[in-house]
Amino acid sequence: MSLTQYTYDPRDREFMQIAIEEANKSIPVEKAYCVGAVLVQNDKQLTTGFSRELPGNTHAEECALLKLQDIQEAKGGTMYTTMEPCSTRLSGNRPCTDRLVEAQIGRVVMGVREPPDLVQCTGLQQLKDHGIAVYVVPDVEDACLAPNRHIIKQ
Repeated sequence: MSLTQYTYDPRDREFMQIAIEEANKSIPVEKAYCVGAVLVQNDKQLTTGFSRELPGNTHAEECALLKLQDIQEAKGGTMYTTMEPCSTRLSGNRPCTDRLVEAQIGRVVMGVREPPDLVQCTGLQQLKDHGIAVYVVPDVEDACLAPNRHIIKQ
């Protein structure tokens, strides 16, 4: 059975477009991807984030969660992210999959799987193993990978 489930909901595409805009704000660095994220609850945008937006080598999903007044606001929400949430971090920081599980996110919508250039990511499977629904927005791969041309192997 394929791990990939697609969403064709126009609202998912709209929120993914915002995540792509966030990813483009990321300043490229040699050993990290440029990712954007949007946290949504009841079809309303709560927060956004992008890679390294906040101090401490932060990831996009992490930034979106850190901006909440109360982490309970994330419970059952949807995290839109341009790239599969990380399951391993080269920096030693906590992976985004752990943070999403702890925040009790109900659904993750992503643009692309994490390319294998840095680590072998198992974020999709880890999220599903914790009961989080995971979907991919089709036809956004090029836009999601564009901010990462500095690192993706050709």
